Amino acid sequence: MLSPSNDPDPKTSPSSPAGVGEVFRVSLRLGLTCFGGPIAHLAYFHEELVIRRKWVSEEEYADLVALCQFTPGPGSSKVGFALGLIRGRGIMGGIAAWAGFTLPSALILFLFALGASFMTGPLAQGAIHGLKLVAVAVVAEAVWRMALTLTPDLRRRALAVLSLTLALVFDGAIGQMAAIGAGMLGGLLFCQRGSAPPALAMECPVRRRMGTLALILFAALLVVPPLFLSEGEGGALAVFNAFYRSGALVFGGGHVLLPLLEAEVVQPGWVTPEAFLAGYGMTQAVPGPLFTFATYLGAMMEPMINRFSGAAMTLCAVFLPGMLLTYGILPFWNRLRKHPNAQALLRGANAAVVGVLAAALYHPIWTGGVKDLTDVALVAAGLALLIYGRRPAWQIVILLSLAGLGRAYFTA
Repeated sequence: MLSPSNDPDPKTSPSSPAGVGEVFRVSLRLGLTCFGGPIAHLAYFHEELVIRRKWVSEEEYADLVALCQFTPGPGSSKVGFALGLIRGRGIMGGIAAWAGFTLPSALILFLFALGASFMTGPLAQGAIHGLKLVAVAVVAEAVWRMALTLTPDLRRRALAVLSLTLALVFDGAIGQMAAIGAGMLGGLLFCQRGSAPPALAMECPVRRRMGTLALILFAALLVVPPLFLSEGEGGALAVFNAFYRSGALVFGGGHVLLPLLEAEVVQPGWVTPEAFLAGYGMTQAVPGPLFTFATYLGAMMEPMINRFSGAAMTLCAVFLPGMLLTYGILPFWNRLRKHPNAQALLRGANAAVVGVLAAALYHPIWTGGVKDLTDVALVAAGLALLIYGRRPAWQIVILLSLAGLGRAYFTA
């Protein structure tokens, strides 16, 4: 059973430096080599941390994955954070795991943002257009695979269609929130079937009172900043609020972050639609979590004067809610996960994710990237390679970027 440890002696409770260093080194190696999205990341984690290093047992690993699926935020990053908490015996281990896994892709995307202003002319624009087509193919593949997994019955398919409709009718963040809220309500009403897995024996490194404080902080950061912002206001607080709120509402992984961030940063004019889609396409070529897309956006934003500080703030803001929830719920998880209503809410939220992502596939991804029949053919080829050829996303990035570059060269 996941049970919090007794309040230990402060002199013996902190993570050992050697444990934290080990967590960072192993996580950094994973951050440099984990391609393929959150599901692939979980497979890498299982091989490296469960099979090879035996940080946790098979059953304990499955339990941590279930916890991270239950809460919003970046699924694979939260699993890594939780494993770091356990291996490093506290919060410093969790932070070390997050930093090691996240920083490689964040740095690459920051450098890409710095060079984006130099990407002018027809050839550079052709390559950028190819990255937009990558986004179409990758998100289409994500919708297809997630629909197979998260909408296995008629009721959840109906919830996905309802969420799709709400996300298209009500544009922006309001539509996303309404879609996910409707999915959760529908799950509570219509998706009560199913049972929770049995309890497990796992020592929890988080005390209950610290978990409670983390949950209070999560709620405060979600509710308080909007009280000090007026409609359409920019500045650092508005940017932090936009990215924190996006990270707090994402169920289903990094691809679902796309429509939320598009509503937060493109519609106010902080980032152009072209730069947004090009950055998202580039994100598919780097290892690590897709949430590091926030680093690129922070470096490209109009409200931010300093690119480095903007990238650092948006990166931390989008990951923070998921980390707070994981830390806060961990000591209470074993009891919560067995509650039928909690399981039903999760089923409905997951079905809503499919609808929200399908809406984003149409707008802005398809409408912003596909211009003619040649683009349709390139997207179809990329999608076929992803689904039937089982090629990793970074290879599709290279192929479609080269296709866009070649097309621009021969039509110039």
